[in-house]
Amino acid sequence: MNILYVGDVMGEVGIKVIEKILPKLRQTKGIDLVVAQAENVSDGKSMTVADYRRLKKAGVDAFTGGNHTPTKEEIIPLLNDPKTPVMGPANMPDCPGPGYKYVNTIQSIVLVISLLGQTVGKGAGREVNNPLKAIDKILEQEKATKKDAIVINFHGDFSSEKVVIGHYLDGRASVVVGDHWHVPTADARVLPGRTAHMTDVGMCGALNSSLGVTYDSIVPRWRDGKQTKNQLETNGPTQFNAVLVSVGENGLADSIEHIQQIFD
Repeated sequence: MNILYVGDVMGEVGIKVIEKILPKLRQTKGIDLVVAQAENVSDGKSMTVADYRRLKKAGVDAFTGGNHTPTKEEIIPLLNDPKTPVMGPANMPDCPGPGYKYVNTIQSIVLVISLLGQTVGKGAGREVNNPLKAIDKILEQEKATKKDAIVINFHGDFSSEKVVIGHYLDGRASVVVGDHWHVPTADARVLPGRTAHMTDVGMCGALNSSLGVTYDSIVPRWRDGKQTKNQLETNGPTQFNAVLVSVGENGLADSIEHIQQIFD
């Protein structure tokens, strides 16, 4: 089974990148399941129902989350519905839904789990349940349910947390991938216990930007201490970042490949 995990889809530009790349990529790579990080889809925060439908039409099967996931109220019914493949972090107390769901492909059943790191941006002081204890609990209570693969995303700032949880879950999950940085790391590999891991997969959206945001809205804040609002970059080259993982019959990874495409 081939599973594609797509990095943070950042705003309208990110959606258009997915619409441009994903349909052909699914065909050429023989992809069975596509999971995308969706906490930044609509104007950089959360995801509207309309954008959810656009991405589903483009070929995304399931959506993981992060600290911005519950920002838009209209997504809450999707988070709570066990049959809708949209989830926020399982260990984020104020995020609706269980934080994990089963997603069916033509021939397989995949458990997708979303987790939040203990330090994330402006919300660094927010209450977050321990992610290691949270994932242990989920895997234990779901161990009797038939599944062919387990995909886990870890949305956080600290590379140390992302690396540690990959090794902590080595041999217990098919894929453990980090996101939130919007900058891909150069460490995609299959760990000794055959779990595919990458510290951060990167993003889909504007290339010449500060994580998808215009430089002009960031520099005055950083240099002069001004209060500025993030403005999403909508011009210039775009980028697509994802990892493609081949999963064997035992539910563990055979290979992982970082896919990056840049367009003028």
